[in-house]
Amino acid sequence: MAATLPAPLRPGDTIAIVPTARAITAQELGDGIALAESWGLHVQLGAGVGRKHFQQAGTDGERAADLQAAIDDPAVKAIWCARGGYGTIRIMDRVDLSPLLHTPKWLIGFSDVTVLHSALTNLGMASLHGQMPFAIGAKSQACRDGLRNVLFGDLSAGTIPTLRSTAVTSMDRHGHGEGLLIGGNLSILYSLRGTPYDLDPRGRILFLEDLDELRYHADRMIQNLRHGGWFSALTGLVVGGMSDMRDKNPEDPFGLEVEEMIAEAVAPHGYPVCFGFPAGHITDNRPLVLGAPAKLQVSAEGATLSFGTPAGTPAREAY
Repeated sequence: MAATLPAPLRPGDTIAIVPTARAITAQELGDGIALAESWGLHVQLGAGVGRKHFQQAGTDGERAADLQAAIDDPAVKAIWCARGGYGTIRIMDRVDLSPLLHTPKWLIGFSDVTVLHSALTNLGMASLHGQMPFAIGAKSQACRDGLRNVLFGDLSAGTIPTLRSTAVTSMDRHGHGEGLLIGGNLSILYSLRGTPYDLDPRGRILFLEDLDELRYHADRMIQNLRHGGWFSALTGLVVGGMSDMRDKNPEDPFGLEVEEMIAEAVAPHGYPVCFGFPAGHITDNRPLVLGAPAKLQVSAEGATLSFGTPAGTPAREAY
């Protein structure tokens, strides 16, 4: 089933910045606020910005209420999660995402926000795996421009920009695959197994990225997905940044990089696989439309990921 894309943003629209997890101040959001305003958007800060309850931007109830307010507010056309960290899973049973089925709006973020992406995928809603406003000033221009291109839908015929990767590794597997793009942060996807937010990977293209994990922890997660059948029925696999991975004791290493673990796990299967795709906890964090029909092409020159426009994409009246 193709997911529904929210309508493109227009100058003058309101984008709400909402912290669903770790605490953050308005000052830390300065680059993101300035960027959104440079696009002609009105920025509305959630009540949790500047609030702190231990590590989080408020209690679970307060953070859930902040997100719900943005979902329910008809003036808000997009929701930009402020930052990652940890805590989004703690509010999920307090948040009603169903209004987005009637008034779709972009939800943007990555890392811990994978929880929300997975829930929206299961509802049949597309969402945007992309850089959050925190630290966006340190990201590449292509990262920032890519966000704008997707949010404003400024390509002809309402298509989503094609993403290209020139990274080539000996572990890549060439070929062509099609299916809904799903996934996000490996650690979060692993933690969602067996919950209502677990994903069905069959017939889909899976994207994986992660940050700051012990290598043997990463292998545990990958083996969970392998034994759970996740890698057996994909139509493609896109591996983004696997950043700052480490061994508990460098003098007694695990012996495999995370990319090698993944290549080993998917070796029995024939779909295309690419590594080093520009998305994740990296400077060049390109936006991915999760839940959208996608086509993956992997060749000796690199990889391309192109998106179609699903049936049911809401239209907006012309100016």
